[in-house]
Amino acid sequence: MAAIVVRNISEETHRALRVRARRHGRSTEAEVRAILDGAVRPDQRVRLGSALAALSKPFGGLELEIRRDKTPAGAADFS
Repeated sequence: MAAIVVRNISEETHRALRVRARRHGRSTEAEVRAILDGAVRPDQRVRLGSALAALSKPFGGLELEIRRDKTPAGAADFS
């Protein structure tokens, strides 16, 4: 797992992080991870399939027929 170090955080910011972490019942480090996750991977991100389905809805929708190959994969032959 990757790690980063953030230097030169003001005392006010560090104190606010500790207070926020305590309010959420987790460590300061866990709070920083949650903040970063929320900033770079928001819950409201657009999913391509959902966006395409919504785009086609005014025109009667989108119907896909997907057939999956359920045949088990064979072993690789490297000879």
